[in-house]
Amino acid sequence: MGAESSPKIVIVDESPIRAAILEEGLREAGFTGVVHISEMQSLLARIYALDPDVILIDLENPSRDVLEQMFQVSRAVRRPIAMFVDQSDSNSIRASVDAGVSAYIVDGLKKERLKPILDLCISRFNAFSKLQDELERTKSALEARKVMLTAIGEMERVPKGEIVVGANEATCLHVLPEVFAEFKKQYPDVNVGIQRAERGKILESIIDNSVDFGVVSIPVTDNRLTVVQIHRDELVVIAAPNHPLSKLKSKSAAVSDVVKFPLLLPKLGRTRDAIEALFHERNLKPIISMELDSSELLKRFVAADVGVGFIARSNVLEDVKAGVLAAIPMSDALIKRDLALVFRKDKALSRAALAFIDIAVKLKAVHTQAVSK
Repeated sequence: MGAESSPKIVIVDESPIRAAILEEGLREAGFTGVVHISEMQSLLARIYALDPDVILIDLENPSRDVLEQMFQVSRAVRRPIAMFVDQSDSNSIRASVDAGVSAYIVDGLKKERLKPILDLCISRFNAFSKLQDELERTKSALEARKVMLTAIGEMERVPKGEIVVGANEATCLHVLPEVFAEFKKQYPDVNVGIQRAERGKILESIIDNSVDFGVVSIPVTDNRLTVVQIHRDELVVIAAPNHPLSKLKSKSAAVSDVVKFPLLLPKLGRTRDAIEALFHERNLKPIISMELDSSELLKRFVAADVGVGFIARSNVLEDVKAGVLAAIPMSDALIKRDLALVFRKDKALSRAALAFIDIAVKLKAVHTQAVSK
């Protein structure tokens, strides 16, 4: 954006009347390079073709789908964006901030306010861009330091340096502890970091090199990633020890048996998707009692007999042993929950990283064989 020329401003608005208010206000404020887009079809391509300096989006009373479409535009186009809406809620405001919207104006479409709003929008965008650039430089410096320390460690026979592993809550609690313990026993000079997140975030962290490995459920279809299976598992039904499903003589339950009882489900994730697909395939409608964002919470509520649930067998071994929960295999369905170590194909693995893979594969293979006998 030149200091002497008027910035090119794109107005995105399906309403010709509201767009005219914006255009008039901008021209009165001295902005002459104004373009109006009234069609939402292929919006991103149109914005790319115009290459504006600033984008004003007027949505009046937007639906969630329309808001999400605009937030996608904001994430894709690194430009100052001001969004005008007549009404909103806290979730939409938070989403606008996450999407990078520079100014989110509720019930503020007045032409005399446009110039200060535009100035604020540009100022906030520039400040945020500066912070982003500084963050990227800091991340690059930290990555360079990590590479240097790893290289120094590689010059010695014993692995040193640091590895960072991403995994979800259940994997951290029930699958990885023995792997970390054995690794630290063999390589005490290697620092091990754990980044706890959900599957989607873990895969993003692998791609942007925030973690060395991720431990996630498979399949993983991204061809940029190497996938090394380390753990075999399956979903089982869990219930309180005195629940009718726990007392079945067959020691297993059909899906049609499970659907008779209130069901506790994870809010999101591969397990939720697999369970919903199973019920849909059988034309069954479950009685969903609660949706929880933690597998440990789900277990506690099931133990309190609020309902039944599905969970990976390895996540309840200790609970079953303690008599807190009963794990019931499904007699007419099998939902695998196999886990893999995942890392970038183009990543040069340190000795420490290679040692971690070797220990994980060997240790979990022995564990899987023991459980299956």
